[in-house]
Amino acid sequence: MVFSVPVTVRGYELDTQGHLNQAVYLQYAEHARWELLRAAGIRQNDLIAGGIGPIVVEVNVKFLRELRGADEVDVTCELIWAEGKVYQFKQQILKKDGTVCADIVVVGGILDLQARKLVPNPAERLAAVASDPGFLGI
Repeated sequence: MVFSVPVTVRGYELDTQGHLNQAVYLQYAEHARWELLRAAGIRQNDLIAGGIGPIVVEVNVKFLRELRGADEVDVTCELIWAEGKVYQFKQQILKKDGTVCADIVVVGGILDLQARKLVPNPAERLAAVASDPGFLGI
């Protein structure tokens, strides 16, 4: 399932060339990931109470088109589950006309907050706190 969040580029997010600062692409991607979890019924407090938290292990961003102030975009988010302790978020930042401005792949995991180690079955752990695990692709 591909989840999507609308975002409008704000003036204070621009760099000296007048386009979206490269670090803000990552902020947009993170915003979409948290909104996906929220749509699944998972709040940060639920995760903390359960002794777990999502972490980023690796990020790859391909910047394809510039974004400028007031551009309206959709930030997509799709969870790809695999065997083991990590999973992927495949994300795109798209202009309203469908132009892909960035491709983002995030490798993540679920950290046991006491042991400080990744949990072995992240999909199962997230599904246990989700009220609508369908958003997680589970």
